Amino acid sequence: MSDPQALLARLTHLLGSERVLTAESETQAYLTDWRGRYRGSALAVVRPGSVEEVSAVVQACAAAGVPIVPQGGNTGLCGGATPLADGRSILVSLSRLNRIRATDADNNTLVAEAGCTLAAVQQAAEGIGRLFPLSLAAEGSCEIGGNLSTNAGGVHVLRYGNMRELTLGLEVVLPDGRVWDGLRGLRKDNTGYDLKQLFIGAEGTLGIITAAVLKLYPQPRSRSVAWLAVRDPQAAVELLGRLRACAGERLSAFELVGRSALELVLQHIPNARLPLPAAPEWSVLVELSDPHADAGLDSLLTSFLESALESGLLLDATLAGSLAQRAELWALRENISEAQKIEGFSIKHDISVPVSRIPGFLAEAGRALRAAWPGVRIVAFGHLGDGNLHYNLSRPAAEDNDAFIARTSEVNRIVHDLVDAAGGSISAEHGIGQLKRGELQRYKSGVELDLMRSIKAAVDPRGLMNPGKIL
Repeated sequence: MSDPQALLARLTHLLGSERVLTAESETQAYLTDWRGRYRGSALAVVRPGSVEEVSAVVQACAAAGVPIVPQGGNTGLCGGATPLADGRSILVSLSRLNRIRATDADNNTLVAEAGCTLAAVQQAAEGIGRLFPLSLAAEGSCEIGGNLSTNAGGVHVLRYGNMRELTLGLEVVLPDGRVWDGLRGLRKDNTGYDLKQLFIGAEGTLGIITAAVLKLYPQPRSRSVAWLAVRDPQAAVELLGRLRACAGERLSAFELVGRSALELVLQHIPNARLPLPAAPEWSVLVELSDPHADAGLDSLLTSFLESALESGLLLDATLAGSLAQRAELWALRENISEAQKIEGFSIKHDISVPVSRIPGFLAEAGRALRAAWPGVRIVAFGHLGDGNLHYNLSRPAAEDNDAFIARTSEVNRIVHDLVDAAGGSISAEHGIGQLKRGELQRYKSGVELDLMRSIKAAVDPRGLMNPGKIL
């Protein structure tokens, strides 16, 4: 590294002193992750406002040999946007790149800069009568650049796909400061390697995404939402298959919620109410949607639920009768992470397995963990429709939980070995970051790791982009 003060002077010249933050009072919020698990250090936090300024910052850092950590809304769950503790890096906040550059209703696309919040993109799509379907609990604060960098999924993946499927083009500042303009709104472009896929899910280790062309869809004009009590996860899987056959593409969400997850929401989130007379061991939140106002979704779902009750797959159900009731049911699902944060630290797993193997995984993992740690609290919930579970573990008593958290590596071995045996993934939508970097070495094959290292070396030969993450 050359003279750090010279670099800071250069960055101040490029951006102005108000956009180069060095005081602890100004940088603290950027240097701690959302969960409070990681705290890093940086030479400065810089806040460029355009792709040209991002390019200039990267060029200056590259010339000085200084690492760069890109950050969006700082809502990540694996420490991927938090710098290391060595204090050598420049943290580049993308939050000022927050313009919707273009909308195209006929092409069903919009161009959003990386610092746009997900909610702002949803609103821009709605403004032209379209839907951007990515939906996350953090949508008011998470930003599109971070969604792209972690290949975010959310609750509507089974119908619309994750960010890889929702992106047509990217603009990226490369590690040497060059700008790749790949902002093409094409659904067919077979002219060589699909370069955008290198950067989606790369967590800023190959370059800085500054803008994206995103796919839009017709706005749903009718919705039907229900909360179900099911016998067990196997019954939920069978219900999913039957409902997909019945509703087809109108099935937009199918969320599994274990009792412990629901109880935490009821305990910690104001105004949360139990939707059924008793808290079932397993619940499912279902949503159907359709672009036609008179789609008859409530009738379709009611008929389906009556049949499922008669067959014994379903124990009880309530159908939302208003917008407010739909919002209440969705709030029970969307506030689980917030309720867990209030409750305290837990050992978190963001895993995916084939949908058909979810019941077996839940049974095997539960047996193994309770045998090793009697009384362990298992908070399991997630996107059953696409095989993604959030599987989190803690001890109810705080004095016991600290000792349990210290056994994280042993807990991970049980959970991740079972996931791997089921043909699954240890990271479905949260990324690797710092949290799972060591785990990746165990579960990726040597060939896969070699290919990933080769790509990293080719694109970022000096290793300046978001060091210490993924690899």
